Amino acid sequence: MKVLLVEDEEGLVLTLTDRLISEGFNVTSATDGRDGFELAASQPFDLLILDVMLPKKNGYDICRDLRQKGIATPVLMLTAKGETIDKVLGLKLGADDYLTKPFEMIELLARVEALLRRSPVSRANGQGTDTFKFGEVSIDFKRAEVVKNNDTVELSAMEFKLLQFLIENRGHVHSRDHLLDEVWGYDAMPSTRTVDVHIAWLRQKLEDNPKHPSFIQTVHGMGYKFAA
Repeated sequence: MKVLLVEDEEGLVLTLTDRLISEGFNVTSATDGRDGFELAASQPFDLLILDVMLPKKNGYDICRDLRQKGIATPVLMLTAKGETIDKVLGLKLGADDYLTKPFEMIELLARVEALLRRSPVSRANGQGTDTFKFGEVSIDFKRAEVVKNNDTVELSAMEFKLLQFLIENRGHVHSRDHLLDEVWGYDAMPSTRTVDVHIAWLRQKLEDNPKHPSFIQTVHGMGYKFAA
């Protein structure tokens, strides 16, 4: 699971990063709101831990702007304020939960786990996803719709099924034989060349530079993976 931590208190960044990594999370951090927003808007994350009081762009504005862009990444807001109105404002702007500083690490981890369990964006490994975004590409799995740079991308049924499998199992390397089994099925019996062709078609349609793909990557001697 990829977590983006946007927090300007250096000590808290170090503490949270160390603990989240020890719990198995991949953590990226930003110390001001502008950098945090750009990261959250341009890369796929499973969860955003967002401080309210940030330099350059506050947490409320980040959350509002992400939701306006259609980014559904779960947001856990951190605030030093305990007033109900501040919590309500964060929730109305699209936050999924909030935690008031100072807090116990065990409570933060419990809230993180709860958000990830109920998030349609973060479910993986066979549980499916509803929506997903990478680069300039947005995917609605329920509607089988793919959009890049505001233009609809036409995918064949098998291209879409392959893309969904790679995304739901992102970060893992899949051999051609494994992809044939999982995506095409045992009865289909296509050749491993079929996998290469479909990967090439997906890159041509979705990657900014198909010859040097950023997301649908080749792991030489092993297979393919979707970069987490």
